[in-house]
Amino acid sequence: MYDWDMPGYMGCFYTLIEPNNPKEIHQRIYQEIKKEAPEKEYIDIIGINLYDRTRQWFTKSEQSFTEQLPYFQIKIGYNITLLALYKIGFTGPMSVTILSVISYFISGILLFFVLKTIFPNKPWLSSLLTVGICLLSPMTHMAQISTPDMFIFQFMMLFMIALLRRWNQWAMFIIQFLIVFVRPDYITFSLTFYITQSILEYLNTKKINYLVIIQCAILVTMYIAILKYYNYPGWKALFYDTFIYRRPFISKEKADFTISKYLNIFFGKLLYFKKVTLSCILMLTGIFCFSKDKFIRFFAICFVVNIYIKFALFPQSAALRFFFPFIALLLLMFFYSVNRKYPNLKIGKIA
Repeated sequence: MYDWDMPGYMGCFYTLIEPNNPKEIHQRIYQEIKKEAPEKEYIDIIGINLYDRTRQWFTKSEQSFTEQLPYFQIKIGYNITLLALYKIGFTGPMSVTILSVISYFISGILLFFVLKTIFPNKPWLSSLLTVGICLLSPMTHMAQISTPDMFIFQFMMLFMIALLRRWNQWAMFIIQFLIVFVRPDYITFSLTFYITQSILEYLNTKKINYLVIIQCAILVTMYIAILKYYNYPGWKALFYDTFIYRRPFISKEKADFTISKYLNIFFGKLLYFKKVTLSCILMLTGIFCFSKDKFIRFFAICFVVNIYIKFALFPQSAALRFFFPFIALLLLMFFYSVNRKYPNLKIGKIA
């Protein structure tokens, strides 16, 4: 699917190749998309379909387009992977679309290994659940769009494998490093994970793990460095441009809004978040019913907290893709708690 995020990500890896030629890059991006994209999707990208004046400015003004790039450039790991695909022969637009498809299949394989860890003696059940989850609409949607959502999902599955198999602390740190390198906004996930891990360790050993503090400091330092290097406009600007008014020129208009305005948007969007909230309540209740293990309970709470941290920072209730990686982690933890409670459960007995 060719959508309006595509020009931004193409701009990122083309800029890595030609950092001093923004005007030519801008022209080339829209020429290539026009050549490859279906007409309906192209006119949506350039803002004619729904008469989006801001997208029209992105299309015709190199300055307007370039000022938007920091929103995309901070996802360094994703952009480097796109560049690698471009270098091996894919076109610019195809590099963006094919990466989501590749990530979808890799995510499916990793998901199977997560489920195989949960159900070690039931490979057929792991296979069935893998197919079922991969066919869910958020998964198939993420596989079709030009965003890093599907790409980051595979790292979240790798994280879950490491968590359930109790990989050592440095192996887990490498995974967390990659997650933040791909999507710096996932720093909240990394920090809440380490906070949860530290609480569990302290409850079990009555000792503070100082290595966790060092690793958190490294991640936070990397996060700040990425944002500073690319002159990221900040959360307030992102919120304003997403939920209030997408500014054609970031340099010409300040992103100002009140707390009252934020709360109106937050609670308005929260009304449409009912299905996710209900699902979280049901899964969390099930986990607490099936398991008294602090490890399972604490990390289940951690995943729920991340869903609502993400929602508080970016309350896009209509786009489940922003929250689905955390929902998937909670679902997998639910399966883990069920199997720990009923290790010899057979589906036939339920029927």
